[in-house]
Formats: sequence, C-alpha cells, structure tokens
Amino acid sequence: MGNNRLGNRIRSFRKLKGLTQQSLAEKMGVSLSFVGSLERGTRMPTEPVLRKIASTLQVDYEELCAINNK
Repeated sequence: MGNNRLGNRIRSFRKLKGLTQQSLAEKMGVSLSFVGSLERGTRMPTEPVLRKIASTLQVDYEELCAINNK
C-alpha cells in the first residue's frame, strides 16, 4: 500500500474516532510531527507502529491496512 493511501486511512480512522493528531500522538506516546508525517505519507510506519496505531484507534490491524483495489 502506498504511503499516501495508508496515511489517508490513518487520518480517516482517527477522525472517525473523534481524535485530533495531538490526542492520537499523546495516546501513542509519539510526537505530533510523527503522526502528521504518517498521515501525509512522508514517513512509512513499521508493522509494530501500525499495530500500535490500530490498537490505539481500536480498529483491526487488517482493517487499517486493507487495500481496496476496485
């Protein structure tokens, strides 16, 4: 999955959960700039980071990383 598509999914789930970038960053124990770079697609998260994002957002890892190729 491209970084930008993944970043858009992270942003969408974050907003769906009613979180700001700052609140997500605080819950994850990372910086605001880190979350912003993930959402912009300028930084590719590792699998452990993706799992932490999914856990923090209370979504399945597979759902967070799902690709719709249609």
